[in-house]
Amino acid sequence: MTKIQLAGAAMAGLMAASLGGCTPPPKAAAPAADTGKIADTIKADVAATVAAINAHDGPKAVTHDAPDVLVMFHGEPNLVGPAADLKGFQQFLAVSPDAQMSIADETVDVAASGDMAIDRSTYTFDFTDPKTKKKVTETGNNIWAYKLQPDGTWKIAWSVASDTPATAAAKN
Repeated sequence: MTKIQLAGAAMAGLMAASLGGCTPPPKAAAPAADTGKIADTIKADVAATVAAINAHDGPKAVTHDAPDVLVMFHGEPNLVGPAADLKGFQQFLAVSPDAQMSIADETVDVAASGDMAIDRSTYTFDFTDPKTKKKVTETGNNIWAYKLQPDGTWKIAWSVASDTPATAAAKN
């Protein structure tokens, strides 16, 4: 190997080593989401939403909706956005002003990323059937999917209510 070739090889090695020094340090891992705290926040929001529904305060109830909320209620057309959700709620209350909701068996699953959470529960909904004018108690499954908003609040992005079949009367 000539002196020129040796110098060229040395120069290539030095260049490679200097480029290695230009590599940015690895980014620090984002702090883990406090999923327990998020779950508590979601449960508190669900309780506040149910309270607003039971108070028949539609404007307050829809403050828990994300701007593009999608509401899916069995047997009804999907509603998109808080304004549509409010209108549907008010139309329902016009024919069933005694409506009341309760939830049970609530579970909150929070994404490890800390930007989404799912609240699952069963529900009982008491209302007057607009067709028969009789009191009805409906039971079902409820899912409210929450998304973390840019302002740091949690809002309902998807709301899905699905009734379950009435239980058969107990045999005597």
